[in-house]
Amino acid sequence: MRRPASLHLRRLRTLPPRHHQPGGPRHAGAAAVEFALIFPLLLFIVFGVIEFGTALYDKSVVTNASREAARAGVVLKSPAMTSAQIKQVALNYCTNKLVTYGAAATCTFPLTVSPCASTGTALTVQVSYTFNGLLLGPLIRPFTGPLTINALTTMLCE
Repeated sequence: MRRPASLHLRRLRTLPPRHHQPGGPRHAGAAAVEFALIFPLLLFIVFGVIEFGTALYDKSVVTNASREAARAGVVLKSPAMTSAQIKQVALNYCTNKLVTYGAAATCTFPLTVSPCASTGTALTVQVSYTFNGLLLGPLIRPFTGPLTINALTTMLCE
């Protein structure tokens, strides 16, 4: 048997006012506090992803700088490239491609670069770069030390 419509409407009118229900305005402050607690963690994660991506990009740039310098040094040409010219190829590549957030793009050469003496000898170019980072790098550096990115390329002279 169906209930009369008047009984159904009467039941709807007896519900308590909305501000007494859970999740109403009295609980709105809790969401703001939870957001304030979680927001720094979210920022840390976002900046960490950005800096990690930048470090990976810089690693590929340093690797390519080493390859470009080695390739320029092994190509047969007369006169052969000097050690300074081979290093300059890598420095130019680093200067133009590294993401440094405004700092100087300084690549160094831990190994001595010896130019090609004869066909079939090996030319080795090592390029090193200290990654600075934007925000997390300076915060983590006291605990881990500087993040040094290295690349080593060896090619046979033509």
